[in-house]
Amino acid sequence: MNVLLCGAFDVPDRAVWQGHLAQAAPQVRWLDLAAARAAPDTVDAAVIAKLQPGDLDGLPRLRLVQSLWAGVERLLADASLPAHVPLARMVDPSMALAMAETAQWAVLALHRGFFAYARHQQQALWQPLPQRRAQQLRVGVLGMGALGGAVAARLRDIGYTVWGWRRADGDAVLHAELPRTDIVVNLLPLTAATRGLIDARLLAALPRGAGLVNLARGGHVVEADLLAALDAGHIGHAVLDVFQAEPLPAEHAFWRHPRVTVLPHAAALTDPQTASAVVADNLRRLAAGQPLLHVVDRQRGY
Repeated sequence: MNVLLCGAFDVPDRAVWQGHLAQAAPQVRWLDLAAARAAPDTVDAAVIAKLQPGDLDGLPRLRLVQSLWAGVERLLADASLPAHVPLARMVDPSMALAMAETAQWAVLALHRGFFAYARHQQQALWQPLPQRRAQQLRVGVLGMGALGGAVAARLRDIGYTVWGWRRADGDAVLHAELPRTDIVVNLLPLTAATRGLIDARLLAALPRGAGLVNLARGGHVVEADLLAALDAGHIGHAVLDVFQAEPLPAEHAFWRHPRVTVLPHAAALTDPQTASAVVADNLRRLAAGQPLLHVVDRQRGY
């Protein structure tokens, strides 16, 4: 089997991926773009990072496009992505574990007031805050796929009352839960239906002082609405890993807002070793004519 490995890799990253992919799938002949262009009718599949327009043009035997990343909204917006070829997203078990760890840290820090204590330290302010048990807080997890499910399970394990919401559940269910929710963790896929979901209406439905953790995509949040809710004190603190523009511009208000914690889109990174095993499994399935894993429904957007 001939597989094209392409995308916008940094040179060290490409070497790491090549090593792990070769080990996980030794039966595969891995091609770069030059080799694929030299013999386009021999390419069976493409494993891609950040697809560049035209990378997959002119590959008549292509039968699978396997993404190395979990999110596929940018791929689906790329007109050069072959419409007739199955697209598989990455579901990396190590990423799910890392995401659960980050969500646990963020929820604990919001629950126990650790972000407030960090602000107090800057003022040399010694002021213990009231302490509630985890069981007294309700956490809503938006998005119950592989990542959201792992996060919800981890939070339940440490005692939080957790409810999960899928887009198919509808807005009425979501807005019925929000007024009784102390912390919202967003892990939804970004689609036309979820873009801008976290807006003034959603934020206003939360109780005063609620926390927000966005670990999904920046496009879910109407940033001006969130800033207004933070300035008004309605949202107590926001932990944000993703943004409308990335890297987050130096002049953006989130950098300096006392009630915002900024992460550089690093809540959970794809692990090349475990992700390569996922890629190898799908390539074996392709070769054997078996059903592929994690195929994207292009109508739903994930």
